[in-house]
Amino acid sequence: MISTLPDLAWVPQNGTAHVNETPGQLTLVADPGVDWSNDAVGGSSQTDASLLGFEAPAEFTLSARVRVEGQRSTFDAGVLALWSDADHWAKLCFEFSPAGDPMVVSVVTNGCSDDCNSSLVPSDAVYLRVTRTGPAWAFHASSDGNTWDFVRLFRLATSAPIRVGFLSQAPMGQTCVAHFDEIRFTHSAPRDLRDGS
Repeated sequence: MISTLPDLAWVPQNGTAHVNETPGQLTLVADPGVDWSNDAVGGSSQTDASLLGFEAPAEFTLSARVRVEGQRSTFDAGVLALWSDADHWAKLCFEFSPAGDPMVVSVVTNGCSDDCNSSLVPSDAVYLRVTRTGPAWAFHASSDGNTWDFVRLFRLATSAPIRVGFLSQAPMGQTCVAHFDEIRFTHSAPRDLRDGS
């Protein structure tokens, strides 16, 4: 589907995507109300957004420039995400906050979701990056795709296979059209996960 990536497939259910192979752009279109959330304060769990991804190798880095098209709704996002099952997943989001600000948000779920707001994004796009090195995962964000800001380092409490890829969510809106381009995939991790490399 994208020549620089392994073959892509949907989990946990099918979604809607469009590919422009020439510039290597992927567009995901979220259905109304879809999200992944295992509410830490006891609300209902939700895993009806769709990830288009591939099985994560033991060491790799995946990055992309992410942009959301048109009028935005609260919590809508273009996302790089990880999925093992409904209780073990994580996502790095270019999300629209309740205050009306686009920002980087990360969520790590081992049973319940651990949400963390990161930096505000002053432009209409941001670069997101996910890295795996052995049992550890790292999330980074960047304004230019060269110098990276550390978002978080974590593990998922599962030994099952994990898929990594692209997701669009629209928990409060009718849709979210998320564009991913400048997609880069390598079988290596940065030397230092905290220094911006």
